[in-house]
Amino acid sequence: MEFDQQKTPLFTGLKQYASKNPTPFHIPGHKKGQGMEPSFRDFIGENALSIDLINIAPLDDLHHPHGFIHEAQQLAANAFGADYTFFSVQGTSGAIMTMIMSVCKPGDKIIVPRNVHKSIMSAIIFSGAMPVFVHPVVDRTHGIAHGVTTESIQRAVEAHPDAKAVLVINPTYYGFACDLKEIVKIAHSASIPVLVDEAHGVHTHFSEDLPISAMEAGADMAATSVHKLGGSLTQSSVLNVKSGLVSVDHTTAIMSMLTTTSTSYLLLASLDVARKHLATKGRSELARVIDLSHSARKRLNSINGIHCVGAECLTSSATFAHDPTKLFISLNELSISGYEAEVWLRDNYGIEVELSDLYNILCIITLGDDQTKVDLLLNALTELAHSFKQSEKQTVQLDVKVPDIPTLALSPRDAFYAQTEFVSFQESTGRIIAEFIMVYPPGIPILSPGELITQENLDYVKENMAAGLPVQGPEDQTLAFLKVIKEQSAIV
Repeated sequence: MEFDQQKTPLFTGLKQYASKNPTPFHIPGHKKGQGMEPSFRDFIGENALSIDLINIAPLDDLHHPHGFIHEAQQLAANAFGADYTFFSVQGTSGAIMTMIMSVCKPGDKIIVPRNVHKSIMSAIIFSGAMPVFVHPVVDRTHGIAHGVTTESIQRAVEAHPDAKAVLVINPTYYGFACDLKEIVKIAHSASIPVLVDEAHGVHTHFSEDLPISAMEAGADMAATSVHKLGGSLTQSSVLNVKSGLVSVDHTTAIMSMLTTTSTSYLLLASLDVARKHLATKGRSELARVIDLSHSARKRLNSINGIHCVGAECLTSSATFAHDPTKLFISLNELSISGYEAEVWLRDNYGIEVELSDLYNILCIITLGDDQTKVDLLLNALTELAHSFKQSEKQTVQLDVKVPDIPTLALSPRDAFYAQTEFVSFQESTGRIIAEFIMVYPPGIPILSPGELITQENLDYVKENMAAGLPVQGPEDQTLAFLKVIKEQSAIV
């Protein structure tokens, strides 16, 4: 079959349908914007509202694609090197849940790094799978977790040859990638499929100067955020699949179960055109973006008091490759936290960063950036460094804290659905937590259902809260109380 990556069958089909100006007696009730608040209609525009449609007969249906959605997904599979590509309007979280629930049923083991996104733990709870946690390599200099080593995956596969999947993050939020090709080789030698959280790696498919993509490495499934770095609208992603160790038909059924029947054609069309842009212009555009990123990193590292982390961290199979478009900036030598720097950049320069934590900020260079925007960032960070530089007498390396990974005492599903009670935050040490605690972004749980609460983890939560970082997850949003497994006392 010939694939013309210049085509946009879904977007083109929607425009052709809208040009006929049909009179709708169906949902959505705004009827091309006529039934909504005029100020919103005027801001959004008639074109967008004209293709905010539902799966009526002239249009294809995401739940049973056979027309232009099917053709658009085929073009995407060809572009991404997959056997089949599913469009997701549930974000990458929805694609991740589909991916895990397609291969795991209650009681099945899945090998995963502990520093996974909340959506992965949610999928494990929904599926009833039992996680076999692999410790990521911890960077105590910068207070972050990297990927997992090939050696740790080898040991996990040897200890659990009955595992139904190995899941890895490639690349991480901070732009570091493990030796994915070798991990695939290890897992496939035991006939275990490899699932990849590729939320931050859509662009890796279109440049040899970036870490290897999941499909190119031979992975079986990859949940890939097109909206994060690929140019589609927020909440639109894809699930790429290679048939063999996983069933495309079963994945289709699970995807349909987890997908709204009111699918957004705006999101679907944006995936179609983003795929075209990446497939036809991605390589040349990414070459420009990578050059821009290398230049920015070099200039950042010339600023006294700032360090933009990069290739110097490529010291193990857990940090096997690096995405230079992620400007991960350490502020350890300044008298300001990452969160305080985020607020300062917003208030003084109108700049919004991707992420901040206790010690760092993360800025992302994408196809939508140019030299002018990067210059603004560099000027702002130069002033920031000058304003918050510690004096020679004050200069001291921050004590970067990374808590140990908690012990899993109960399966996440059992913990989530168990009888629970609320105890005060301070008195929860030693109890089994029944909810998530995380800082979002990046959404990696500090504690997940089923894990033993330690004082070290509580101290880390308090430190993040004191710094103003967005600690989320608990039902009690004040974090005065935590939900834990109810303990049964003996009857006397």
